[in-house]
Amino acid sequence: MDPALAGFLMVAAFTALILSGRLAPAPALVLTPLVFGLLAGHGTDLGPMAVDGLREVAPTGVMLLFAILTFGILTDAGLFDPLVRLIVRQAGGDPLKVSLGAAALAAVISLDGDGSTTYLIACAAMLPLYRRLGMNPLHLACLLMLVSGVMNLSPWGGPTGRAAAALGLDVTAVFLPLLPAMGAGLLAVFALAAGLGLHERRRLGVLESPVPETDAEAGGEAAPDAPASRLRFALNLLILVALMAGLIAPAFGVKTLPLPVLMMTAFALALTLNHPRRADQAEKIAAHAPAALSVASLIFAAGVLTGVLKGTGMVDAMSAALVAAIPGALGPHLAPAVAAASLPGTFFLSNDAFYFGMLPVLAEAGAVHGIDPAAMARAALMGQPFHLLSPLVPSTWLLVGLARVEMGAHQKFTALPAAGVCLVMALAAMATGGF
Repeated sequence: MDPALAGFLMVAAFTALILSGRLAPAPALVLTPLVFGLLAGHGTDLGPMAVDGLREVAPTGVMLLFAILTFGILTDAGLFDPLVRLIVRQAGGDPLKVSLGAAALAAVISLDGDGSTTYLIACAAMLPLYRRLGMNPLHLACLLMLVSGVMNLSPWGGPTGRAAAALGLDVTAVFLPLLPAMGAGLLAVFALAAGLGLHERRRLGVLESPVPETDAEAGGEAAPDAPASRLRFALNLLILVALMAGLIAPAFGVKTLPLPVLMMTAFALALTLNHPRRADQAEKIAAHAPAALSVASLIFAAGVLTGVLKGTGMVDAMSAALVAAIPGALGPHLAPAVAAASLPGTFFLSNDAFYFGMLPVLAEAGAVHGIDPAAMARAALMGQPFHLLSPLVPSTWLLVGLARVEMGAHQKFTALPAAGVCLVMALAAMATGGF
């Protein structure tokens, strides 16, 4: 079978299996390339190809595994609880402050890269305020989703790890040039929050009476008043700050530990600090293992797909076919075109199908025109705020359920702001050399 035809059929089969629900992403990532590798005339050499792919994605998989455990432990330890209480108190009865507070709270909680956690905590804290003031809950769902879409570009958030793994790149090299785009995206979301808040303030006014205690205040852990609790809180905060500093330091020419080792170190410190007893440590790891393993298994399974794509020559043949089909004038501008395509691409396809199936082919096509694969990876990430509108995203169903809004109404209200945030991020990335 022609390598290009086998490659395109493999991507189509993988996408169909994912969208139809006949296979979970991890088995599809493993079985599809092996089957089409055999059809393309390869046999025992598929094993070494898969192992080569696993070597490429191993650092990303390890980093994501320990990142999810680390942020889960820090969140459970109440590191973000004081911020939740502060935002709720400061928001009071002013719709503008409530709107901005919801966005700020989501931005901090989203550091763990898990949209579900963000929605659970932020809705518990802010939805009672929205209901008390009579504010539109669609505004809350919109802001939480857009913030999560921007913050999800962190190395441990999932999409960036997928894009890096699909192209065999270091995740830090992909992520660091995205920081200006992420900053611009957050500014756009806060501007939207201010606009929505002002609209609600004009419509509802400012409530002068005290706002009742929210679910988060009622159910959260006690403030760290005891000396031991204050010390543990300070040490947890130090772990988070040191981790963020180690992540960003290479952008300023400062050498630090490789990101997987940095994340493993943060995990070890956070687990030991908050759960000194061995039995408690095992219990805490088990509590967060499902989320960690589901993401890590995808990354390692993707190594099989990328290894076979490269080893069989499929990706080269596919890129040659794409290059032949791309008008010459468009070739040098393929990265912005991929950024635009990432909105419908990640909406109608899953992240797994888009990044593992399509991005390697597009990156090879871009390389013919001298476009850095890392730039193509960054361009492909620009559609993430819009991607979360997709009904294929489980956490979005959680969000609309918690906010008590209809999915259709949420999509209709949020589609234009989401596309606007994606545009702002793309323009900022292009202006700062991201792609």
